[in-house]
Amino acid sequence: MPENAPGLPDPVTRHPRPPFPDQKQDHPGATEEMRPRPDHGEESYRGHEVLANRAAVVTGGDSGIGRAVCLAFAREGADIVFTHLAEETDEAAETARLVREAGRTAVPVPCDIRDESQCAALIDRAVDELGRVDVLVNNAAYQMSQPDGIEAITTEQFDRVMKTNLYGMFWLTRAVLAHMPRGGSIINTTSVQGYQPSPHLLDYAMTKAAIISFTHGLAQMVAERGIRVNGVAPGPVWTPLIPATMPDTTKFGAQSPLGRPAQPAEMAPAYVFLASPRASYITGEIVNATGGTPLP
Repeated sequence: MPENAPGLPDPVTRHPRPPFPDQKQDHPGATEEMRPRPDHGEESYRGHEVLANRAAVVTGGDSGIGRAVCLAFAREGADIVFTHLAEETDEAAETARLVREAGRTAVPVPCDIRDESQCAALIDRAVDELGRVDVLVNNAAYQMSQPDGIEAITTEQFDRVMKTNLYGMFWLTRAVLAHMPRGGSIINTTSVQGYQPSPHLLDYAMTKAAIISFTHGLAQMVAERGIRVNGVAPGPVWTPLIPATMPDTTKFGAQSPLGRPAQPAEMAPAYVFLASPRASYITGEIVNATGGTPLP
């Protein structure tokens, strides 16, 4: 087998592979405690101004994919309002630092997107701060593994998963359309779980399938307004949500054909592309970023 060409990273060995240390966290935003530490593109992402002077709203921007998207958008020239949970102010401050270091505006907003009024207030805040919203990234999500089956899924958990993953996306999308110009873009984070549900993530997988349908339907609904709607379906991604919600992290991502989970930095370019003018004829599509797992 030929050696790697200079500058051509091997996707199998580029990032850490399991086994990982088994680790637990109390909440899904504690990046600093993770081993290995997730890569959001801090040292690797190079922007090319493809989102110059765009105004973006990103939910769940304090960590994981959301932080990587905020970083990439900022280095591409966008100003960003992003949400975080009230208890994750330190994580949000780090994301804001990365955005401002790129020379762009960062507005972290504590927001529980399970609340309709907070969703409406978020969009109003974004318009006040940035003047409009060119890109909405519906990324915030919640899951909790229940290996003991449906009987172990409480109504409280089910309600939290549904409202975080679906209600918030619906309310924010409905509110933003009045402020989004022609050429705007809505990008929804779905998952490989939307196609191939794992039994221990039954309720989460339900929402991710619904997001796929929402993306397809909304894209047709708003096409005449000149607004594009697409989604990204990640496979396993090494984020703080994993040690906070999974019973065992040692083999996480090993099931993918590449043999490892993605790093958040590997997801961000898909969002940049879908938000950019380069994707002007792409709407109603799902970019599957699964590490080789075949999907429909």
